[in-house]
Amino acid sequence: MMRFTRPAFGRIVPVILGATAAFWLGAGGRASSAQAPTPTPATQTPSAPAAPARQGQPAARGPAVDQGAVRDANGAIIGYTKLAEIPGTQWRIHDASRPHPHVITPGATVGAPPSDAIILFDGKDLSRWAHSQNGQLTDAPWPVHDGYFETGAGSGSIVTREKFGDVQLHVEFATPSPGRGFSQDRGNSGVIFMGRYEVQVLDSYENVTYADGQAAAIYGEYPPLVNAARKPGEWQTYDIVFEAPKFNGTMVTSPAYVTVFWNGVLVQNRRPVMGPTSATMTVHQYTPHEAELPLTLQDHAHPVRYRNIWIRRLAGIDLPEQK
Repeated sequence: MMRFTRPAFGRIVPVILGATAAFWLGAGGRASSAQAPTPTPATQTPSAPAAPARQGQPAARGPAVDQGAVRDANGAIIGYTKLAEIPGTQWRIHDASRPHPHVITPGATVGAPPSDAIILFDGKDLSRWAHSQNGQLTDAPWPVHDGYFETGAGSGSIVTREKFGDVQLHVEFATPSPGRGFSQDRGNSGVIFMGRYEVQVLDSYENVTYADGQAAAIYGEYPPLVNAARKPGEWQTYDIVFEAPKFNGTMVTSPAYVTVFWNGVLVQNRRPVMGPTSATMTVHQYTPHEAELPLTLQDHAHPVRYRNIWIRRLAGIDLPEQK
């Protein structure tokens, strides 16, 4: 057995302690170095998103895109040639070559006819109307008074001498005052497009009848959305947009559509008409007819008054520009 003397042992202990300390100090340093995250610069902040470009204007950032801007003599942009296409048309968005709508002069007051309207009654005579019997036209027999005319009770309906298809119609009417009768026997008349498709005229002020036969109903098909009737004797208005049905041979390619404003209130919102509205014992269904036919005011043996009647043909958009 070896024996150590105290001096030798005293020299060995400091060496061992020093080596152990160096080992643990090195390991701790390496661990700290591996685990320390990379600091984020204090000034680094998320960038704000770029503001969207206004329609028709180049984006605020990035290279300019050629949109094909077309300018007038003042330098104002009046259209483009290179924007996206509008599906189902021959045009692009904001197309510089697209025809502008025809310019008309609106009526000077509410209900007054615009410059492109055909005046069907100007308060003086019924020269644009006739009585039709067996295909023969004779002068309209309804009496004309001071600025209005009245249904010739029992004398038969009257029709326009001119034929129409898609139209906007303005008509003012007043039912008899005081009101007499009940249900359908009270201020009854009608506005009939193409001799087939009727918007009912009736005294519907506190007068109960079947819903699809009251004033502003598409007769036998659709009641109005609301009852906007005025009192008997007060003037009322219909503003009606009528779109004629379309046929291909014996097939219906598009039904008639009717929109009605009654005393300024929307009561029929582009309703698809199911067919001629006079039938009550059979389902309404179409039979082909001409693209344009006369407008009818119905005589129902009640003295209903009419005034300020005008009509506009609806020819569509993208028509050649006027010169």
